[in-house]
This record gives sequence, C-alpha cells and structure tokens, in this order.
Amino acid sequence: MTRQIIIVDDVAPEPNAMLQALYSRSPKSVTEHLEQVKKNGAEKFMASYYVGYGHKSIGDCGTTSIFVENVSMLVAKAVQDWPLYSGQEASTRYLDMSKQEVLDPLGSAEGRAIQDEWMRFYVHALETLQPALKARFPIKEGEKETLYDKAIKARAFDIARGFLPAGATTYASWHTNLRQAHDHLKEMRHHPLEEVREVAKEIVKSLQAKYGSSFLHKEYAVEEEYLAKSESEFAYFDDLSIKDFSYEVRLDLDGLKKHGRLLTERPPKAELHHRFRQYGDIVFSFPLDFGSYRDLQRQRSSVQEMPLLTTRHGFHPWYLEQLTPELKREALEVLKAQESRIAALSASDEVKQYYTAMGYTVAVKMSCSLPSAVYIAELRSADTVHPTLRVEAQRMGDAIKAAVPGIAMHHDTSPGTWNIKRGAQDIVRKE
Repeated sequence: MTRQIIIVDDVAPEPNAMLQALYSRSPKSVTEHLEQVKKNGAEKFMASYYVGYGHKSIGDCGTTSIFVENVSMLVAKAVQDWPLYSGQEASTRYLDMSKQEVLDPLGSAEGRAIQDEWMRFYVHALETLQPALKARFPIKEGEKETLYDKAIKARAFDIARGFLPAGATTYASWHTNLRQAHDHLKEMRHHPLEEVREVAKEIVKSLQAKYGSSFLHKEYAVEEEYLAKSESEFAYFDDLSIKDFSYEVRLDLDGLKKHGRLLTERPPKAELHHRFRQYGDIVFSFPLDFGSYRDLQRQRSSVQEMPLLTTRHGFHPWYLEQLTPELKREALEVLKAQESRIAALSASDEVKQYYTAMGYTVAVKMSCSLPSAVYIAELRSADTVHPTLRVEAQRMGDAIKAAVPGIAMHHDTSPGTWNIKRGAQDIVRKE
C-alpha cells in the first residue's frame, strides 16, 4: 500500500468525527467512507454509525465555532474559563465601546444611574485624552500619520477602558470540539450569574438543533448536585491579602538539572519542551486591574482562579496617572461617588460586578508549569502589551530567573514607552 496524507475540511463536524472514529473499527481508508457520505448524505451516514458508539473521544474529533454576541464582559470570561478554550473577543484596547449596550441586571433606577455615569465619563475621557496624548507624544518625522492616529486612539482606549463597567456588552467567539462544548456548558449552567446560565442554555439548545447526534446526553440528579457545589466553590475567587507581586516555587530543581543545556541555551522565540511540565510549577499572586486580567485569563496553559471584581482592592493607579490633571480630579470624584452607589445596591457581590469598572484591581492567582510561565512572561512583557499587565509579566520573568539557576530568559525588561507599533496592530479590509 502507498502512504497517503489526506486533508478533509469540507465535511460537517459530526460526520467528520465519525470518519475518524471508524479507524478504530474499520481498517479501510477514509476515502471509502467519504464516498458513503457523498453518496448517501451526512444524515444517513451518521444514522448508520453514531448512535451505537457513544465514546467521548468521538466528540473530540468534531469541531464547531460558536459566536456569542451582546453579552456582558462577565459572560465572555465565563465562556473563556476553560483549559482548552480557543477563540477571540472584542478588544477594549482598539474599539470604541461607547455605543455598546450596558446591562443593568437589577433593572433599577440606581443601577441604571451607575452604568450611565460610567459611560458618560468613558466618553468624556476619550474626547479629552486624544488631543492631550497628541500633545504629549507628538508625531515624529517620517512616521505615517494614519498609523500615528491609530496609535493615539489605541492609547486613549487603553486608558479610558479602566472606566468601562463589566456590564458593558461585548462579542466573543468559541471554537471548540463537541465534547469540550458539552463538558464546559455542563458547568456553566450552574454558574452563580443568571446571565451565564441563560447563555449556557441557549448555546446547548442551538447545538442540539445543529448536532442532534452529539447532544443527547442524559442528566443525573446526583451529578448535577455535585456540579452545583463545585461551581459555588470555584466560580469566583477573592483574597484581600494579595497586595503585591509574590511567587511560590514548586519545581523539582534536581530534575531540571538533567536538561540543563535545554534551559541555558534556549534561543529567543523558542518554547521549552512540553515535558518540562513534569517538574512542577510556580504559583504567582498579584493584584491586577480586571481589564488586563481579561487578557491574561486567555493564557490557557496556566491554571487560574477567576477573580471576583469588587471595589475592595482599589482602582489601579496607572489609569489615573495617565489622565490630565483636571480629568484626574474629575475621575477621583466619579470613583468616590460610584463606590458609594455600588455599595448601596441591594445585590450579591457577584451581581455587583456588572456595575464595577474594569480599572478596579482583582486578586490574581495562577499556577504555571515552567514552559507556561516562561511563555507568558516573554509574550506579555512585549512593549505592545497593556502597561499594567506588562509590568507583572516582567516580574514573572525576573522571578523565573531567580528560581531556576542559569535559565535563559528573553522577556522584555525595557521601561514602558510610547510605541507607534500599536497603530499597525489592526485588521483592515484590502482595497
């Protein structure tokens, strides 16, 4: 027989998964099974095989893309809170969010007043910041004006997004296999936030309509009870003792010594071999604004707590430091008044998150294997990363160097500067 490499990307997820599963029961080439799909149609092909073979691994082989639109930042985080998450989200660093609906789950005059005030100041800040930033960072000779203007806008968004409430709506995509979709949604339907539970149910309903053979799972009361208990303990995390950057090394340094050359001779951009994960981890803890946590959370190689967004940890000072003196005075007055209004709301801490601005800091706790820690430190220390996250990534890189003797680290330790490269980080339609 002649060796063959066959790429199949024009078959729907369920029959595609079944084509792969048949390898375990039939020594025939996939080309023969493809002929059946083309001849009889995907539905008849699935009816012939799928129902009688319910192993979860089949669901791993069929993928789909789910687009979740006009949901709060909190729902986007819940969807992304999964080790195998793949997808994208609308970026508050590049997009004007002033036209987005802002959710008021309490449906009260007090709640609406809080959201309206955040958005009023967000718009006001954007209008004030752009001319102020142009005066602070004038265009240099040889720089393209279009890129410069985009970079100025991006910087203004970087600052103003600190005043966006988590109830502001966004867009998120989720590319997943069918098994992971089921497993994650099973947890999401027990989430403490009603909006998350509703979105989970809507996604399941849509998947059942689209992939009838794959979403026939039974529910068992004892399992549902356990899932509810798990979500009540793990849905959100808070720790007021996390006030500064700290780390705990839980690495097998003797084991790492066996691969000393791979650690000391690693060139820039090369990633550590995944088997280094067997030598333990490093636990990092630090305060970070929720806006930047949204970016960090998508580092799926680490195990992260989902921090509760409150006003208790204070507002990240970076956002205030970037404002003009007059705008800073206004911001401090707004923050003081808004904190009192949020505290007076008759709602749980979880629901109060909707009314809390994303510039407030949260308690971050993340466990990283060595490959994960190195990757995150080097990626997130780049000079185009949001400044509040960048400084924590730099600290991570320094901590890794201190923890692992001789390790080659390539994180960017340069101080934060104005960078026009932000203007080039765009997706534009070709003319």
